[in-house]
Amino acid sequence: MRAVVQRVSRASVTVDDQIVGQIGRGFLVLPGVAEGDGESEVVYMAQKIAGLRVFEDSDGKMNISLKDVDGQMLVVSQFTLLGDCRKGRRPSFVAAARPEVAERLYEAFVAEVEGQGIAVQTGTFQVHMDVELINDGPVTLLIDSEKGF
Repeated sequence: MRAVVQRVSRASVTVDDQIVGQIGRGFLVLPGVAEGDGESEVVYMAQKIAGLRVFEDSDGKMNISLKDVDGQMLVVSQFTLLGDCRKGRRPSFVAAARPEVAERLYEAFVAEVEGQGIAVQTGTFQVHMDVELINDGPVTLLIDSEKGF
């Protein structure tokens, strides 16, 4: 599992001109589920991302977590993170999990984050979405469960 995490002042996701998810201060998380991912990757990623200390403390150091600032999370599925661009000019997505597996693990990720007491909004799985955000900092991180174990 791989995810881009962006610290945001606000973010929203729109489907067919309707806002389906919207948050204030927090994280926009774009997770991609890889072939072979399972529950252990979901738990690792949810705990890692929810516990990231990337909000400033009173000394201006990134030392405070999402929960500490009563932040929210907007989670928008992003299978293109598994795109392999090494050969040719068109990405290969063979490393991405099949949609039925990816959706189940995406929903498990959301549930795991909510279980940690964090308010979560989501996009709509497997449809075209427009994502808007105000990246705070900017702070953008790439987290990969394959590198974490």
